[in-house]
Amino acid sequence: QVQLVESGGGLVQPGGSLRLSCTAPGNIFSNFVMAWYRQAPGKQRILVAGITTDGFTTYGDSGKGRFTISRDNAKNTVSLQMNNLKLEDTALYYCSADGRPMRDEVYWGQGTQVTVSS
Repeated sequence: QVQLVESGGGLVQPGGSLRLSCTAPGNIFSNFVMAWYRQAPGKQRILVAGITTDGFTTYGDSGKGRFTISRDNAKNTVSLQMNNLKLEDTALYYCSADGRPMRDEVYWGQGTQVTVSS
């Protein structure tokens, strides 16, 4: 069973910053696209940002401009730096590892809560 271990969520005031991290097994991390999604109560899970094994990044509308995704290949870790957080960023944030199209496998972390509140 593949485990993605997330950390870094918490409570922050509007305008503050948080850094999320996700560690994956080495054989997964080195071959899969890593990404962060988020899901607010009553809403669909949406892409925040993704990064390929080559370091190519893509951002969903929710992550553009304020968030930065990066990967540390030596530590098998993908991070999401979130700056200037807004109330609407409050959600459960999930790390994912996507092996498609080469491998029809997608793995998810358990989620880490980010709450932006004054």
